[in-house]
Amino acid sequence: VQLQASGGGLVQAGGSLRLSCAASGRAFSSYDMGWFRQAPGKEREFVAFIRWSGGSTWYTDSAKGRFTVSRDTAKNTAYLQMNSLKPEDTAVYYCAADLLNEGFQNHKSYGSWGQGTQVTVSS
Repeated sequence: VQLQASGGGLVQAGGSLRLSCAASGRAFSSYDMGWFRQAPGKEREFVAFIRWSGGSTWYTDSAKGRFTVSRDTAKNTAYLQMNSLKPEDTAVYYCAADLLNEGFQNHKSYGSWGQGTQVTVSS
């Protein structure tokens, strides 16, 4: 499966952005989707996760209450709505699919990745 992430940009602190991750290439019937981010010089870190079937969600502590992950099964697209953005949210954001095991918070558990989209939050 191919993943295309989009929606990043430059925003002031307190602002919002919505990232999208469109899947293509084969039937996107039940692909659990993870969102990760990587700031310069740092490890890629888990942000959020959604079960394609049922829509259950999980978030890292820093994202809880500010970020919302969702999916549109008809459009084969997942979204990450980010509100109340902070400068420390600045990073390249990636979507990931093809979960290989139940360790959805570990970036090594995914087989497919989007190209990443830059999010920059100015203070």
